[in-house]
Order: sequence, then C-alpha cells, then structure tokens
Amino acid sequence: MDIILVPGLWLGADSWAPVLAPLRAAGHTPRPLTMPGVGVPASESADIRMGDWVAAVVAAIDESAGDVVLVGHSGGGNAIWGAVDARPDRVRRAVFVDTVPPPPGSGISEFPVVDGIIPFPSWDFFDADDIADLDAQTREAAARTAQSVPAQVPTDPIALTDPRRHDVPATLLMGSLTREALEGHLAQWGAYGDEYRSIRDAEVVRIGSGHWPQFSAPARLAELLVAAVR
Repeated sequence: MDIILVPGLWLGADSWAPVLAPLRAAGHTPRPLTMPGVGVPASESADIRMGDWVAAVVAAIDESAGDVVLVGHSGGGNAIWGAVDARPDRVRRAVFVDTVPPPPGSGISEFPVVDGIIPFPSWDFFDADDIADLDAQTREAAARTAQSVPAQVPTDPIALTDPRRHDVPATLLMGSLTREALEGHLAQWGAYGDEYRSIRDAEVVRIGSGHWPQFSAPARLAELLVAAVR
C-alpha cells in the first residue's frame, strides 16, 4: 500500500524518517512529502495557499497505481482532508496524527509573519503539554531542521465540497487524548465536532505522547500507523 505522509507546519519529508523503515518492513511503500513553499522566501512563496498543499497531495495520489492511505501530522491534516475531498474514491483511509479533520472554511491557526513568511516560532510558543516529552537534544535537532511556511497557508480556509469524504474511514492518532476526552472537546468546537461526527467510520487511538510523536515516540507511532493501514 502506498502511504503518503504529509508533515505539519515547518517540517519537511525528512521529519518522517523515523517511521519509514517499520512501514517498509510491514510491506508498505511510504511516500513522505515536503509541501510547496516550505523553506522558500516570500518572493517565491507569497501566493502559495492551502489549495496548493492539497493539490500536491492530490498529485501524489494520482501518481499511485492504486488506492492510497494518507497520513497528516498537525497542520498536514488539513492538506490530507482536502485531498480526501478531491479523491474520495482513491483513499483507503485517512490518518490524522494529533489533529482532527477540519470543517469547510477553517484554517489551521495564526502565527507571527516575519519578512513575508512564517518562521518556526521557537518551542516556547507551544503549550507545555505538547512539548513535555521532547528533551533538549531533540528540540535542538528539530528546530535546526525546521523551515519557514508560506504566510497564507496556516490561515487559508480550506475548501471542502464533496460529502463522499465522510465515507472514507479515518483514524485519529491523538498524542494524549483518549476517544472520550477528544469527543468531549469536539462537543464544544462547533463545526469541528460536526465534521468529526459526519465521518461514518472514525476511530481514535491514544499515542501517549506530546504533539510530535515522530520525534518523541517514533516506535509507538510506527506501530500505530501499521495497525491503521488495513
């Protein structure tokens, strides 16, 4: 099975390196992507939007001979859900890593723009629980490889128009949340809760990690990815 791996903000294809060997050992073909405009100056990335990220994932689907599994970490979840919407008949399963399927018209979040791009904002920007399992060495290594994101991508509203996306099974691999805890949050998140409840086959699995399990718990993440691809 081709498994298309979409990183979150500031990350590239290399962020998936810790899980590639286990996926291959399980007989799959992992295809990690770097999204358009990542690490590119504003002069070349100012016009890049979420639709371009979705298009990059759709292109990867179209390059595959058969059905695919899409995996999206954090903000990459928006990109894979947009691709599911565009190719619902080609996606066997959508896997969200510490994120949830976005509703139509939503963005990822807002971050400080510097010189027309969004640089990695430093670890202090994030909630303590999200980074608690990243030791100093891991944080330094990850920050060293982090790259800027096009300014429009995080706040760009995603276009979702095909209700058949809800027929595609979804697995939500949540860092610290159980299904019960996640659904409790989603009950208060309006359209996000509506989108989640519209998916006919959705499972929630707790990783037992912070927000970056590919760095802090790669063996556990790889195990859960293999289990989700069925």
